[in-house]
Amino acid sequence: MPFLFFNTQYLIFMLPALLLALFAQWKISATYRKYSDIRNAQGLTGADVARVLMRNEGLDYVGVEVIPGNLTDHYDPRTKTMRLSQGSSQAPSVAAMAVVAHELGHAQQDKQGYFWLQLRSGIVGVANVGSNFGIILVFIGLMLGASAGRGGFGWTLAWAGVLLMAGAVGFSLVTLPVELNASARARDMLARNGLVTAQEAQGVRSMLNAAALTYIAAAAQAVMQLLYFVTLLSGGSRRR
Repeated sequence: MPFLFFNTQYLIFMLPALLLALFAQWKISATYRKYSDIRNAQGLTGADVARVLMRNEGLDYVGVEVIPGNLTDHYDPRTKTMRLSQGSSQAPSVAAMAVVAHELGHAQQDKQGYFWLQLRSGIVGVANVGSNFGIILVFIGLMLGASAGRGGFGWTLAWAGVLLMAGAVGFSLVTLPVELNASARARDMLARNGLVTAQEAQGVRSMLNAAALTYIAAAAQAVMQLLYFVTLLSGGSRRR
């Protein structure tokens, strides 16, 4: 049976994506620290920014909850609720403005029926199943396939796992236009409502670009892992 995770071929597939992911995490952490220390000119906390944008952009129906942590912020389209981390809701920083506006960009997408957000919401269940069980099926299938001479039920099970993983990969890819569009909406809303200076707008852009890189890295990891297992199984099928 081939080694699934620690062979040369796996490293060839995954190392570039892993390095990108590590860089993306460093970039978002460093950028967040930098702009969390820069107070915005109007002294508005993230919660203040949320109130202004929700009122002026017709999003005042959106619920707001404060949750622990930093960069744990997210918008839930099921409940029309924006959940803000303590760091984003309470700090009068440029970083807080960027994060809050980005989440309200998702709320605006939801209000307008943005196609990619609707698609992502529609496949989230399949993606969760694929993330949790796809690789398990591949692992079990490869073990069964190896013991049976690379054929039969084990190989079928492994391909079923790959199909489940493909659903998770699809979710990662669909997430990219959703997040990039939310960031563009965030920049527009902040500028339209006069909440940022020109210098602050650059800081907001840096924050949102760093966040976008994390989604690009996640998608790259998902795609390369899927390609690795497809290559592994295809090679095994040819040798049967």
